[in-house]
Amino acid sequence: MKKLVLIILIAAFYMPEAKAQQDPLLTQYMFNGLFLNPAYAGSHPYWSSTLTFRNQWVGLDGAPETGIAAVDGPLPSQNMGLGVVFFHDRIGVTRQNTMVFNYSYSIKTGNDAKLAFGINAGFSQYSARLTDLTVWDNDVVFQNDLTSKVLPKFGAGAYYYAEKYYVGLSIPTLFAYQSGVDFSLNLTKSSFLRRHYLLTGGYVFDVAENIKLKPSVLGKYVQNAPFEVDINLSAVYKNAYWVGLSYRSKDAVAIILEYQTNMFFRIGYSYDITLTELNKYSYGSHEIMLGIDFGKDLPKVKTPRFF
Repeated sequence: MKKLVLIILIAAFYMPEAKAQQDPLLTQYMFNGLFLNPAYAGSHPYWSSTLTFRNQWVGLDGAPETGIAAVDGPLPSQNMGLGVVFFHDRIGVTRQNTMVFNYSYSIKTGNDAKLAFGINAGFSQYSARLTDLTVWDNDVVFQNDLTSKVLPKFGAGAYYYAEKYYVGLSIPTLFAYQSGVDFSLNLTKSSFLRRHYLLTGGYVFDVAENIKLKPSVLGKYVQNAPFEVDINLSAVYKNAYWVGLSYRSKDAVAIILEYQTNMFFRIGYSYDITLTELNKYSYGSHEIMLGIDFGKDLPKVKTPRFF
């Protein structure tokens, strides 16, 4: 099993030809707008915080584990927003710690619709502790204790939204870099951080007095990699109970549950079943989300959150 994981790590993270998604994967992306798009900052008239933890491919040694914390809210002018996102991503012996600060500016385009533009800036630290690997030779490459590099991170996005719908386009990684973390410590052989393009959208339909349907979609494109799409459909009962199904192209299906205890506290859970060969080695993926809204304007908010 360890040999399998080692092969996966080498193929996915250290070979120059690796073209796959490099940002952490989330199933409950619809509840983590700031993680996807800096223009989301301040899109609600109160401050909001979200904590998300994902344990992917349970049962497989070295499988990804991700933790994300995000806070955002409006400035007094109500047309500007600020936010900060921190996430930790661990895959095998590799680690990624990223912190970005977000700014958005919004323009009213209708009675309840706004168009926001956002930018962010921060840094990512990439590291690998090679001595934690189980290997079958004495190659000096694997005797290095720790390799690490810090790189700047910049992103931009646009977000058009109203009470019952939203559309977003973002580039979380504007500039491509060499990660600088590879077995040989030779930058000419290190993997590249590639530019990502994300397209999001969602709508809330009233289908009965206490029932709503909310379809949403997330499209992802990375240069020289296949276009990926996440499709989700959630049913909402009494604005408090959510049940959803999600499909990630050629990768997984998932069930999503959320409970909104009141307008200000949310808890969500999702379980993924992979559609790839990894299904033979893992017991699926678990993801937990907690959300808390706060701020002096919070009691004035009369409508529940749908995104």
